[in-house]
Amino acid sequence: MGHGEEQAVAMASIFRRIVDLFRIKANKALDRAEDPREVLDYSYQRQLEMLQRVRRGLADVATSRKRIEVQAAQLRQSGGKLEGQAQQALAVGREDLAREALTRRTAVAAQIEDLDSQWATLQEQEEKLTVSAQRLQSQVDTFRTRKETIKAGYTAAEAQTRIGEAVSGIGDEMGDVGMAVQRAQDKTEQLQARAGALDELIDSGALEDATLGTGRDDIQTELDAATSDQDVESQLARMKAELPGSATPPAVEGGGTTGSSDTARPGTPGVERSPDSPPDQGSTR
Repeated sequence: MGHGEEQAVAMASIFRRIVDLFRIKANKALDRAEDPREVLDYSYQRQLEMLQRVRRGLADVATSRKRIEVQAAQLRQSGGKLEGQAQQALAVGREDLAREALTRRTAVAAQIEDLDSQWATLQEQEEKLTVSAQRLQSQVDTFRTRKETIKAGYTAAEAQTRIGEAVSGIGDEMGDVGMAVQRAQDKTEQLQARAGALDELIDSGALEDATLGTGRDDIQTELDAATSDQDVESQLARMKAELPGSATPPAVEGGGTTGSSDTARPGTPGVERSPDSPPDQGSTR
């Protein structure tokens, strides 16, 4: 085998593979696009068209048979007339006219016989077509009932499948919705984590709060933290005093006057201070 023949065989093999691949892809695409309900409706329509053709043929045969009946009746009437004319011709002594009339009557009788044969053939065809039309009508009715049953079952199965896919998230639409929700949750968690990290950095002093005025330094930050701790301690002491069974501290007398029952804070004896006032410079942080 020469080099040219080998190339021709190889090209033919490649071409067959391409054709087979195209047929496979086309068959798969058609299978996905095919709707059994549409196929059933199309088959039912074809059967109705076939039944219509049979009925039309039956009507044509019946019309032809009727036409032959009319022609045969006319010929019979003509034959009877010719026979009467032959008798009249013999009565007046015109044998030649009688012979001519009988000759024509014989030809008419032959035509009547031929029409009767055609009529019998058409009658037989009409009976066969009638039986075929009745049988085909029965098949069409049976197919229609089966078609509607299959379509109803297919529609119910399709709806059930879509509901199942929607519930389980397998369907394309619900799958897209689930992915969108997951992306939203991921972005929300990322933003929350970023916000928390920024708050920690601002609290630690690594970042400055741009919403506050300028001049904020580390000393002020420490003072604010100490004030916050004192507020917590004050609230804790008040909550302990409000507990049931807690003893009320006795009043302190001094200089003949009744002093205040408030307890002075450490570091500033005898001076009442507000929790919001900054601590003394000598207070322990």
